[in-house]
Amino acid sequence: MEPYEKIYVDPAFLETEHGQIACVDCHGGNPEDPNWQTAHDNLVKDPTFPDPEKTCGECHPDIAAGAATSLHYTIAPIGRVIERRMGPAPENVRQAMATARERHCGQCHASCGQCHVSRPDYVRGGFLTGHQFKKTPPMETTCASCHGGRIFGEFTGLNKKIPADTHFADEDMTCMDCHKADQMHAAADGVATRRQSPTRPRCEACHPEAVAEDSPRPAHQIHRRKVACQVCHAQPAKQCYGCHVGTDKKNIPYFKCQKTTLDFKIGLNPDPSPDRPCRYSVKRHPPIVPETFDYYSPGALKHFDQEPTWKSGAPHTIRRRTPQNAACNNCHGNRELFLDVKDLADWERKANAAVVVSDENLPPAIAPEDMPKN
Repeated sequence: MEPYEKIYVDPAFLETEHGQIACVDCHGGNPEDPNWQTAHDNLVKDPTFPDPEKTCGECHPDIAAGAATSLHYTIAPIGRVIERRMGPAPENVRQAMATARERHCGQCHASCGQCHVSRPDYVRGGFLTGHQFKKTPPMETTCASCHGGRIFGEFTGLNKKIPADTHFADEDMTCMDCHKADQMHAAADGVATRRQSPTRPRCEACHPEAVAEDSPRPAHQIHRRKVACQVCHAQPAKQCYGCHVGTDKKNIPYFKCQKTTLDFKIGLNPDPSPDRPCRYSVKRHPPIVPETFDYYSPGALKHFDQEPTWKSGAPHTIRRRTPQNAACNNCHGNRELFLDVKDLADWERKANAAVVVSDENLPPAIAPEDMPKN
């Protein structure tokens, strides 16, 4: 965006309900000062962060109270994973890692304003539509700003030879059709990861017949509560490897990834529960390595093996028909689809021991006479 586009306030905003609120009520400053430079002293760029209840909470108390501890607001799960990989650490290491997290991981938080008024700070901000508040944020300029590296491209079909997700391509759905306000604004105290959130999207919410005991499709009956939906219905997704973070000579934070690939791997669920009982799920490789934060504190991730580097994921590459579900033995007995020890670097084998599919856990090929009849 051009600089003037980022700060231009559309006169139409002044006619809206939010436009009736004085600028200083949210942003501070001194309207009595004739010098515009000093009048802007102590100006608050984003009055919705870090405490949305001071501004949004006056009119939206329930939403603001939950949003302040939501996963998008705090990105707390990232911190918890790093803590487990660190383990017990001296104070100087913890302080160095806190700086690293603030400079890098913490840049993707989503405040109320950075969804409903402007683009996120991660992409240097800028009003969506001249300061007008958007009840439903446009996914191309909000969601895609932080999730554009993998999710948005998969969903909209930007990856070569991988068709767009059927929900986008065939149903014209947006992110908010599945990730509704009750999830985005939900308080997440005590929720370790987004996959534990009780308000997360579920396939069965729109497709109850697929998980019903009397599903009309034999494949759904056979795989019910054993195989995650994405195992059969997702396509290859982007995997990232070898991320290193630091700051350049001008003290500007940066990150570098060694490589990315488009791949599809099925692995074991290391922690089955009544809420997530499936034995097999699609795996996503986050780019972290033991040396990711060495710029700030060499060797800080001394307990790196406490978390797998292949994690259960939900690729936004869903299609009704996929290569693996075209025939039973496209998946059963197909060693290449399942995460194998040979897919791992030496340093990550211990971390992924519980998610690798050994030959003993590989679903066997099915004889023609045992094929289910649709």
